[in-house]
Amino acid sequence: MVHLHEDGEALKARGAFYTPPEIGEFIADWAIRSSRDRVLEPSCGDAAFLVPGAMKLKALGAGQSDLPGQMHGIDIHGPSVAEANGRLWAAGLGGTISEGDFFDQTPAPVFDAVIGNPPYVRYQSFSGAARAKGLRAALAHGVRLTSLASSWAAFTIHASEFLKEDGRLGLVLPAELLSVNYARGVRRFLLNRFAKVRLVLFERLLFPGVLEEVVLLLAEGRGTAQSFEVFSARDATSLSTIDTTSWRDFVPLEDEKWTPALLPDAALETYRELTSGRSFNRLLDWGDTYLGAVTGNNKFFCLTNRDVMRLGLGDEDVVKVSPPGARHLLGLEFTKSAWLHLSRDESRCYLFSPRGPAPSDAARAYIQAGFDDGVHTAYKCRVRTPWWRVPLVSRPDLLFAYMNHDRPRLTTNSAGVHILNSVYGIGLRPELRRLGTVGLPIACLNTLTLLGSEVVGRSYGGGLLKHEPKEADLLPVPDSGLLQSALPELKLIEPQLGSALRSNRLLAAVELVDAVLLERHMRLSPGQLYQLRQAREALFRRRITRGKGDRGKGR
Repeated sequence: MVHLHEDGEALKARGAFYTPPEIGEFIADWAIRSSRDRVLEPSCGDAAFLVPGAMKLKALGAGQSDLPGQMHGIDIHGPSVAEANGRLWAAGLGGTISEGDFFDQTPAPVFDAVIGNPPYVRYQSFSGAARAKGLRAALAHGVRLTSLASSWAAFTIHASEFLKEDGRLGLVLPAELLSVNYARGVRRFLLNRFAKVRLVLFERLLFPGVLEEVVLLLAEGRGTAQSFEVFSARDATSLSTIDTTSWRDFVPLEDEKWTPALLPDAALETYRELTSGRSFNRLLDWGDTYLGAVTGNNKFFCLTNRDVMRLGLGDEDVVKVSPPGARHLLGLEFTKSAWLHLSRDESRCYLFSPRGPAPSDAARAYIQAGFDDGVHTAYKCRVRTPWWRVPLVSRPDLLFAYMNHDRPRLTTNSAGVHILNSVYGIGLRPELRRLGTVGLPIACLNTLTLLGSEVVGRSYGGGLLKHEPKEADLLPVPDSGLLQSALPELKLIEPQLGSALRSNRLLAAVELVDAVLLERHMRLSPGQLYQLRQAREALFRRRITRGKGDRGKGR
């Protein structure tokens, strides 16, 4: 679905990406089963699916004169329509391709197969009339998408309603299908709409120059599927050797993400058993997870010690914060001495935050300077009154670094500082505050929690693991009873843990905690612990190999 004469930015803007020929051939071969099949490619681009589709029809016995009535394509981009027609003509094939917006097409269940690579436009760009059409199309089929949904979600739902009762849907979709919250409705729709659902996953990235991971959706028949089947392929070239006996069946729990389908059966069984037992619960059970303060302009609002002195600001004009970013949160505790060290090193450890009814003279002068520089025009600034007063959130008990390559990092906020939106804060329940503040950062360095972070989180370009606040809430962590009983032993190994983390030896730290928490107190067998470690390693490696360069160090 790519026009060859466009530059990368133009292609990205309309969600178009080059489809490897092996993908188009594989999906067309799977979906088209009769010489009489009618086929639709609803975002046809350069006919990456129309060409192999027409070739498959001819191989099954369709005549050249039949193809215009059987092969149909549509694309919103005029030059792509021309290019698709040219490719069909050059290949000696035929089809009917029209220019238009697929969301403007009224569904009619007349096609045996709908195949293609839907446009992938993120929610930030999928806006205005285009978003309204997509959301209406999804809602017409009973799926209410959130404002965070990217274009492919509504496209997938709309496309399915062009199929006959026994029709086949074969699409290239972002792997967001498995993990993001906004895709929950799409996941539920697919299982409720189709009799059989299959997913092909890949160990390597498919699209040159694009970090987005994709899956192939193969859905067919009208019915209600209780499960879906999964196959993991190395890359596009290995699709020709797929063995149908090696598909794995996965039965998702209610509203569960589909990421656990990546786990081996034995590890999945152990993971579910342990995370639904009495020794582990969710981070949400310990307290609230929330985003730090959003300034709208960190360069203006986040100040160094030298800035504060130069501007003549006093204690009433600034508050102490954990500096922007999370690189300084490597250990188990963010102490007052660590904050002082960063402050002396000229990190941005202060937030401009005048308190009281009126700012000081020095604060007013700085506000005027910001106004003169146009700081007040930034979105977050112009929608609050006054523009220079950043809404603070409660000082958290724990700091949660939510975007990392190795793991989510939980750190005790012994410095008692405020936070910015580069980290989450965790406010522990009053009755659990003392135990959680002392013990959770240590106890969460266990294999089960690390595996859970891969399951409930999501992978981003470059191999990053990210947790939205609601995903952080679902992180499996030791419950208060287990932590209370294991804490004396965990505190004994705290110096060794700190040393291992500072030297980037995560697995060494995890093995120490596992020995106390999972082996001695939960009495996991060597086999169970091995399953969990191998499963976490597999998900970790799968994610990291999509990053650029060697970022797997310190795993």
